[in-house]
Amino acid sequence: MEKAQGIGGVFFRAKDPEALSRWYNDHLGIDPVGGTPWMQGGGYTVFAPFAEDTDYFGDQTKQWMINFRVTDLAAMIAQLTAADIAVETRPEWDGEIGYFARLHDPEGNPIELWQPIGRAADTA
Repeated sequence: MEKAQGIGGVFFRAKDPEALSRWYNDHLGIDPVGGTPWMQGGGYTVFAPFAEDTDYFGDQTKQWMINFRVTDLAAMIAQLTAADIAVETRPEWDGEIGYFARLHDPEGNPIELWQPIGRAADTA
């Protein structure tokens, strides 16, 4: 059986696509469309539909949440908070697969950051 090899793109509607693209570039290092596409580092990608009534994403009006793998969650959190971006962490989110944090982009879309176990220091 032929299988998909990875995520080729994430496409979603935005009120101000150019401003939102700049935000993702400035704060998460994701190159905007139009130049050289963002090259992901190797690692797992989880593909998981959730029940339509889940509260895992927070705001019930949001239909998706993107999860970005990071190598140093503590450094990413420091970078984001220095830019006055609220980042939430909870001890119960951390476990056998890694460490997690949550934030929202300027249009309120939920973002999860994930430092898998074995990446950088296991002290995030």
